[in-house]
Amino acid sequence: MSGLVASDLAVARGGVPLLAGVTFDVAPGRALILTGRNGIGKTTLLRTLAGLQPPLAGRVAPGGERIAYGAHADGMKATLSVAENLGFWATLHGAGDIAPALAAFDLDDLRDRAAQHLSAGQRRRLGLARMLLTGRDIWLLDEPTVSLDRASVARFADAVRAHLGRGGIAVLATHVELGIEAEGLDLERYRVTGATGGPGGGDIFAEGAVE
Repeated sequence: MSGLVASDLAVARGGVPLLAGVTFDVAPGRALILTGRNGIGKTTLLRTLAGLQPPLAGRVAPGGERIAYGAHADGMKATLSVAENLGFWATLHGAGDIAPALAAFDLDDLRDRAAQHLSAGQRRRLGLARMLLTGRDIWLLDEPTVSLDRASVARFADAVRAHLGRGGIAVLATHVELGIEAEGLDLERYRVTGATGGPGGGDIFAEGAVE
């Protein structure tokens, strides 16, 4: 199975170019950590990789059919229970038993509680548990450890290791040390320092991307 490849990728937010020349190749079984200052474009890059918005330039392979995207929002129905939420996603993705996802993020005791009555950390654990039910081999995760305590961060890191061990791929934007083997990509080198035009044309200049 092929890896996740970005070639000379340029991305924008609200029509304003943020990054250009982003190039990487993440092989199966490997993880990539995106780093850079707040606002540099980590979320925008992840959304582009996930196929939720088009790039200004360059290409991404493969397409969204292999990708599961975990955003800041947890994407859960507030009035449904933990088990009902996971059951919905399991059915949508053709997954089977939700028990492994409940166990992986210590949600067994919360299975009958409505999502609207969960704490911020519990909601985040529920959102991350959903990733295990997608059947997708490429995980894109945007600040996945927000609101998690130390024990929950360790559980998340274990889930990522298991995913990689199955030949999966993970790309994460995080400032937290997870203790997993991963390469780092500092987006500062691709930051756009001057731009004219935008989606309709013009030149884009990025540190480290062009000479």
